[in-house]
Amino acid sequence: MRSEAQADPWLQSLSSAPFRHLFDHLPGTMFFAKDRQSRIMMGNPAFVRRCGFEREEQIVGLTDEWIFPPRLAQKYRRDDLQVLQSAQPLLGMIELFPNAFGKPEWFVTDKLPLFDRDGNCCGVCGTVRSYEEQHAAIQPYLELALVADHLKQNFREPLDADKLARMAKLSVRQFERKFRATFQTTPRDYLMRMRIMHACSLLTGSRMPITAIALESGFYDHSDFARQFHRHMGLSATAYRTQDATRERNSLPKAR
Repeated sequence: MRSEAQADPWLQSLSSAPFRHLFDHLPGTMFFAKDRQSRIMMGNPAFVRRCGFEREEQIVGLTDEWIFPPRLAQKYRRDDLQVLQSAQPLLGMIELFPNAFGKPEWFVTDKLPLFDRDGNCCGVCGTVRSYEEQHAAIQPYLELALVADHLKQNFREPLDADKLARMAKLSVRQFERKFRATFQTTPRDYLMRMRIMHACSLLTGSRMPITAIALESGFYDHSDFARQFHRHMGLSATAYRTQDATRERNSLPKAR
């Protein structure tokens, strides 16, 4: 694992490296920076804790594949490449992934290119802000906040589009169109993501049988769960649980 000292040449190549300290104590905001290979080179305390570590030097040199589930890591890498190749920022991305307590939560992510002293794009930096903590900053989503909260609290129940439309004071067609425009997904897929996130927390935080996890997460049966889990996460529930256990073992200090 790389140390913070090993990242110093990369930090010194930036045109304004000291800027990162502005984010160390900024409430409600996680900050990170990566090099062109998407290796994490900086992270403020909030980001470090969100990744499950205690000190910044523990994450320096790691990639998203080491920290996050495959589907999320792949998405983050695609976004990184878009910023690196275009040298243009990606702003206001709404993303769903587990918060520090393993519960599904919407986050707002901004990614910007980093340039060295010669003007070459040498990496990506970004901020991640909790949707719940940033309501005032994302006014368009407030109109469907009641519906989103209802789905978040009742993700085990069957989807009732009529009820959700009434909550939003819209016709079903208007509601479905507005929901898709706001969250870039359908109400059904949103609900499914909530169930998958809950299942992920049970897979890594308990020894429950996978069939029991499927039912606890709101799925009809094991086959329905297996199909949806693989669709959203890119691997089976068993492989996900094994991968997490392997990652945890690898993070333990080696015996001398």
